[in-house]
Amino acid sequence: MEKLRNTLNKLLNLLAGLSMTVMVVLTTYQVIVRYIFNSPSTWSEELVGYLFGWSTMLGATIVSGERGHMNIPVLIDRFNPTMRKAFHIFAEVIAFIFSAAILVFGGFQVSKLAMGQQTSSLGVAVGVFYWVMPVCGVIILVYSVLNIIGIANGSICLDTPEDADFAKVEAEMAADTDKENKED
Repeated sequence: MEKLRNTLNKLLNLLAGLSMTVMVVLTTYQVIVRYIFNSPSTWSEELVGYLFGWSTMLGATIVSGERGHMNIPVLIDRFNPTMRKAFHIFAEVIAFIFSAAILVFGGFQVSKLAMGQQTSSLGVAVGVFYWVMPVCGVIILVYSVLNIIGIANGSICLDTPEDADFAKVEAEMAADTDKENKED
C-alpha cells in the first residue's frame, strides 16, 4: 500500500509541478508579447486559467493524501487514543463520501455537460478541462481508503505532540532507570 501511495504522490507532484511551470512560462510569454510586441495573446491567458484550476485540484489531492487538511485538534486531542482513532477514521469516511458524491459523480456530470461547449480561444471542449474533478476525486477515494487502513492498523501515527513528548520522556526515564540498575 505504501508503494501505491508513493507512486500517486510522485505522479501528483510531477503533474502539479509541471502545471505550475507551464503557467509561469505562459504568463511570462503573455507579458512579453503584450508589452514588448504589443500583440496580446488570448489563448495563453485562457490556458493559464484552466491550468490554475488543475493545479488547485492537484494540490488539494496531494494534501488529502498527506492528511494535511485543516483540522481542529482541540476537541479530538482530549479523547483517549481509541476515540481519536475513531474520529480520524470518521473524517476519512466523510472525505470519501464527499469525493465520491461531489468530485467523482458531480465532476463527471459537469464534464459531460460541458463537452458540448468550446473554449473561446483554444477551441477545445470545456469538459476536457473539467475532467480534473473526477480524476482527482478517484485519487482522493484511493487515498481515503489507504488512510483508513493505515489508521486502523496503526501505520499512520495519530499521536499528538504531547503524546510524543510524553513517550519520549517515558523512554528516557526507563533508560535512566536501567542505567541506574546496572550501576547498582
